[in-house]
Amino acid sequence: MTASSSRRPVPPRPGRHLRPNHTPADIAAMIRVDHAGETAAVRIYRGQLAVLGASPATARAAELVRHMKAQEDAHLETFERLVAERGVRPTALAPVWDVASYALGAVTALMGEKAAMACTEAVEEVIDDHYARQQTQLEGRDGELEEVVARFRAEEIEHRDTARAEGAREAAGYPVLSAVIKAGCRMAIRLSEKI
Repeated sequence: MTASSSRRPVPPRPGRHLRPNHTPADIAAMIRVDHAGETAAVRIYRGQLAVLGASPATARAAELVRHMKAQEDAHLETFERLVAERGVRPTALAPVWDVASYALGAVTALMGEKAAMACTEAVEEVIDDHYARQQTQLEGRDGELEEVVARFRAEEIEHRDTARAEGAREAAGYPVLSAVIKAGCRMAIRLSEKI
């Protein structure tokens, strides 16, 4: 194996239009938005760990977040590969989502462990719905992507359920916090599909 063949594929830069003819536009949009979403998930968890990982008092929550982040890291690696292999243009909004996602993670963790879990629950509820729609649209069209979406959806549901078990709905201001995060996620999905 040569040095160049052992490297991971390098995704194209945001804003570049490299989609090959064999990737339909709607599937390219799915890959683009899922890549953006998995990047955002990793950044949210990094923001949470910057706060929760700093204190022995929040060690249990930090460990749960580390586990979820490890799964999101694997999701992101898969979508980075798909973006590179299929020549899909990443979202041009990546720098915005990068900062916003980290800030969301850090701020909710600063609000407390339950608020951090409320963030996870809200995000994962939206992602569960998003991936469910994609599974339906992909049925019989793109076996590889359909399998990836189904597998990752199951792990996102696991994250949501973990957050609920850890008291997400007991967070101060839960209804408002959850609604705002869900609205932001839905807006990010719509924008990332197009831009």
